[in-house]
Amino acid sequence: MVKSVNFVVLGKQDIASEFGKKGTVTDLSLYDRKESDIIKTWVTPSGFPEKIQPLFQAINLAEYVIFHVDKLDKFTGEQIIALDSLKKDKGILSHTFDVDESKLDLMIKGTVVEKYTKVDQDKIKEEMDKLEPISNDDPSEMVIDHCFDVKGVGTVILGKITNGKIKQYDNLKLYPAGIDVLIKSIQMHDDPVAESICPARVGLAVKGVKPDEVGRGDIISEEGAVEIKTEIELDFKKNPFYKNDISENQGCLVNIGLQIKSAKFTSISPLKLTFEKPIVYKKDQIAVLLKPESVTIRIIGSGKIK
Repeated sequence: MVKSVNFVVLGKQDIASEFGKKGTVTDLSLYDRKESDIIKTWVTPSGFPEKIQPLFQAINLAEYVIFHVDKLDKFTGEQIIALDSLKKDKGILSHTFDVDESKLDLMIKGTVVEKYTKVDQDKIKEEMDKLEPISNDDPSEMVIDHCFDVKGVGTVILGKITNGKIKQYDNLKLYPAGIDVLIKSIQMHDDPVAESICPARVGLAVKGVKPDEVGRGDIISEEGAVEIKTEIELDFKKNPFYKNDISENQGCLVNIGLQIKSAKFTSISPLKLTFEKPIVYKKDQIAVLLKPESVTIRIIGSGKIK
């Protein structure tokens, strides 16, 4: 069985091209390489820093972080806060020669980034090769990042298996829409496979759903494995660097997994949010609140969904 490891590359994103072959490119760019029986994938948030949304989506696609810092500015600060908000504590930290290491140490102090293995740039690959695939046998679940129509094939969905395994001819559900989906075929690294286990990146040819019914962040899973709601309550912690007040009826964007959805504050203490459209989530999953139009820091805060 082919195993998989997924990395997010932050800071100086172009080093990802040294690790793998470029594949899908949108506001997320994907690179991959097969080494014996392991497929390694590197995702970069190529739409960041212009937009904050791809940063969180890229981090949520990875088990491990490669953070190669090339400057100490507010965007480096946002990346540190994003990693800390999402509790991404497994990673490799390096920096270019012109970065002041003592200043970087101050920026990461008290965050998950402080726990990363620190290496020189030429040792990143060596350190990366030590990181093992992480799998589980929970109920089948996959998060979607791209979907399109392929002539002669139909709807093709790209994404990452986040739990368990997905097999050819499985009958699963697409959430939050609740549509029945049949898995016609599976590809990994352009090769057809009969089944794939998490955290594999896969392409699925599916029956039962059209591309315009599928959105980034949607979940394919066994029935009843996830929750669908238009209101949630968070165990919320405000980002200390976000200086603006938050108040009832104010709007924001919310990141849950790969979903980015508009919401309003219906209560501040406890913090409750109401969404325009249903979201799909699991209890204790982390939600991050964003204010993309903010000219200073764009991360309001985060918390687990109660």
